[in-house]
Amino acid sequence: MPRPRLTRTLSALAAGTALAVLAACGNGSSSSSSAQSNPYGLQEAGTLRIATLTDAPPNVFLKNGKFTGFDNDLMTAVAGKLGLKTQFVGTDFSALLAQVNSGKFDVGSSSITITDARKKTVDFTNGYDFGYFGLDVPAGSPIKGFDQLKGKRVVVVQGTVQDDYATKNQLDPVRVPDYNTALNQLRTKTSDAWIAPAEIGEKTAADSKGKVVLAAKELSPAPTAFAVAKGDDALRTALNKALDQVIQDGTWSKLQAQYYPGRKVPADFKPGSGTVKVPPVASAPASSAASAS
Repeated sequence: MPRPRLTRTLSALAAGTALAVLAACGNGSSSSSSAQSNPYGLQEAGTLRIATLTDAPPNVFLKNGKFTGFDNDLMTAVAGKLGLKTQFVGTDFSALLAQVNSGKFDVGSSSITITDARKKTVDFTNGYDFGYFGLDVPAGSPIKGFDQLKGKRVVVVQGTVQDDYATKNQLDPVRVPDYNTALNQLRTKTSDAWIAPAEIGEKTAADSKGKVVLAAKELSPAPTAFAVAKGDDALRTALNKALDQVIQDGTWSKLQAQYYPGRKVPADFKPGSGTVKVPPVASAPASSAASAS
């Protein structure tokens, strides 16, 4: 005998409810599994996709097709403490922070100086380095210091703290997308001076065969750090913990000696959380200053 319509309807509703419950349980299990395999919400589980630059040695640059430099080697060591692989991708600095915050990259590694303005776009790890501004000028230039730049044609890389410095000091800078373009401005004498990360400016002068000189250096006002998307607290916290580990095990000091031989670390600068012991940096006869973007 056929069942009454009401009975069939109730049976169908019960079956539908049971399927919905099973589906919900399945989704919960899947979400839990996904969280365990990718706890930091990376684009690719197990791999940090990192935005960096190709032309800013000794901090971040390409060598024989491989991304290297102080910042990127430090980033690789930090990722290793978390059991993560690294995938570096070159980009323009002017776009880097926005690309990190949009999720195109998991992390930004480019000697990024922490500023209040940048904190509106991304979050930062603890600081891992300090830096200097450098003032590069064509050989024979009468410019000897930062106080002589008023009324001069000054070039900067767009979006860097050197750009901020020039703007704050009302220098009306010429903004370019990368360091090579800035250097070409000096080589062609299209610009009178270039405010650069000091280490990059120093190396540029040394490689110019006398055409460019480093006229002056000035300590940058804030530390450099890795950048993550706003609100990405899980990744930021993990990076901070791993950063302290590579400071404590001597990796940070080793990379300092490798990339900045002879550079003195300011007595009041404490990398990372500032709570771990920092092994001494090996001394060398040369003298140099770190870059800051």
